[in-house]
Amino acid sequence: MGYPDDFIRVVEDIKSMRIRGAARIAREAVSALRVASEGFSGGVEEYIDYIKGAARMLVNTRPTAVSLPNGIRYVLNKLLSDYRSGLDSVEQLKDRLDRYVDEFIRISVEAAEKIAVYGARRIEDGDVLLTHCNSSVAIGVIKRAFDEGKSIKVFVTETRPRYQGRLTAEALSSHGIETTLIVDSAARYYMNEIDKVVVGADAIAANGAVVNKIGTSQIALAAHEARTSFMVAAETYKFSPDTLFGRLIKIEEREVEEVVPREWLEKNPGVRVRNPAFDVTPPEYIDLIVTELGVVSPSMFPLLIMERYGLVYSELEPWE
Repeated sequence: MGYPDDFIRVVEDIKSMRIRGAARIAREAVSALRVASEGFSGGVEEYIDYIKGAARMLVNTRPTAVSLPNGIRYVLNKLLSDYRSGLDSVEQLKDRLDRYVDEFIRISVEAAEKIAVYGARRIEDGDVLLTHCNSSVAIGVIKRAFDEGKSIKVFVTETRPRYQGRLTAEALSSHGIETTLIVDSAARYYMNEIDKVVVGADAIAANGAVVNKIGTSQIALAAHEARTSFMVAAETYKFSPDTLFGRLIKIEEREVEEVVPREWLEKNPGVRVRNPAFDVTPPEYIDLIVTELGVVSPSMFPLLIMERYGLVYSELEPWE
């Protein structure tokens, strides 16, 4: 049977970046599983195949933002465990899926709240900050510091080509924070005025490297050169379990029309346009990673994951 229109709409919205931000993508994706589940009628085995198919569609929308497949893994691994233990009622499995979706969303929201508290403690009164792209977790850290009475200023990069930084600038300015929007290439120019860089993450590898919006690694390099502290705010479900087993995080390349109009390309057939959406910041350029479990160095982040969760990702692709 086919999938509900509302489910297909979420799939397309994630793929087209109408839904953006790693945490929001993860929550919307697991919620979409619920929408798919509600639209199913049939037997138990067919239900499991149906949910796996929905999971595959969601996972294939954005190959780099690991929060999405990790959210799907959380729900699907628990559901499959129930199924294999003998739960043989479609209605019961639907109820369990609902429960696991709610659990993941609660974990995601609570993680962001804790990160805001821990990250704000690293920001001092009078600090000038810089942030890149539109990370809800990084914004939460900055807002929390401001709400605690700290006098701060924030520089925000435009984050081309889709200008997500404008959303961040609006969010911070409307909160009462003194905000300056700059073009991406001006980050190095202003870096000596910056006390701390605060960014989010789309994925964190087993060696502590951070995958985030394109331009992050250049900012980290400039911060390293200027001896400016570079802080990553990220939930533990941003960890990429694939990297434990030698797989690389795939860097998504998006449509060239985000960079130049199609008409321009037609007039300049000899020009090739590339549009990578993310880059990799090496761990040596990162001072600390703020998680809901505490503040760690990049080298300690994978150990924190393993100590807390163990090999919870033993079934890496439960949708297959």
